[in-house]
Amino acid sequence: MVRRGKTVLTSGVFDILHPGHLFLLRYASRLKGKGGRLVVVIARDETVRRRKGRPPVFPERYRLEVVRSLRYVDEAVLGYRPFSFRRIMEQFQPDTVVFGYDQDRLRREFEKMAEAEGWRVRIVKAPKMPRSRLNSTSEVVEKVLRLFSGRGSRLKAPRSSGLRRSSRS
Repeated sequence: MVRRGKTVLTSGVFDILHPGHLFLLRYASRLKGKGGRLVVVIARDETVRRRKGRPPVFPERYRLEVVRSLRYVDEAVLGYRPFSFRRIMEQFQPDTVVFGYDQDRLRREFEKMAEAEGWRVRIVKAPKMPRSRLNSTSEVVEKVLRLFSGRGSRLKAPRSSGLRRSSRS
């Protein structure tokens, strides 16, 4: 008996890419099996604003291109306007949907809809990346702010980068 690979779907903002994102994508990719595919749905800018109460740092097209370039990802797409679990499920018909360890609210919404719609799909909550304090974009931003607070425009690029400081202040 030949077992076909699975279609695994995950989603997120993927704004400031960090090791926690890579851990999630690697984890989800392992669930697809040989010949399977990992589809990643990138949250639209308007979805980020609505769900997080702030705009993303990077526009949706930039975030899409970054995620598309990752080796664990077979396909990356922007989410629908307006946000729609139903349309994503119809388009990709995933065998498994993976949610990040910090996506409990979204996972519960999806579970309710999957039950109501009768979707036959495995729903998985990915574990938190072990041995890391930088599992979320918020943690990364907080660390950057701590490291560079008080420096203002005096940040210097390394000499080897070839970047020059602007003469404008």
